[in-house]
Amino acid sequence: MAELPPCGIYRTTRPLGDDVPAGRLVFFHNHGEPGPGVYLPSGWVANRASWDENGHTIPEDEWAASLSPLRDEGFYRVTETFTCCDQRCRVYEPDLLVQLGYDAEGLPILFVPEWTEAGLALPELGLHIDEERLSRLAPLTVAEADDEPPSGTLH
Repeated sequence: MAELPPCGIYRTTRPLGDDVPAGRLVFFHNHGEPGPGVYLPSGWVANRASWDENGHTIPEDEWAASLSPLRDEGFYRVTETFTCCDQRCRVYEPDLLVQLGYDAEGLPILFVPEWTEAGLALPELGLHIDEERLSRLAPLTVAEADDEPPSGTLH
């Protein structure tokens, strides 16, 4: 029996039957009934994925080893200057606050929150960046409300 990875967000590298293709953002849940499985995104709220209520059980524990782990969605601080892409559409300067999210294919997107009169605003649009550029981000700890999690939120 293979050791299962921790619960969290991943990108599939192998299909799971006809329902979950390779190259998809999933939440892997390593326990439960009838067993470990993956959940597809049902939508996004404030640039964070929410997850389907019903998952897809993995065929065997070894399948989980094919999952590619992703950095946590959330807020980060830029540690060194970088651009979004080779065309240099956007420059990210040190100490800039950014929000990391993913599209349905599990590709990273950076959003740049802005301070407004009403408080911190999260943009609806961000820019894709490649995984190598993620090494220039340091995670920030942000307090979360104790509210009851919305439907589709795991853990």
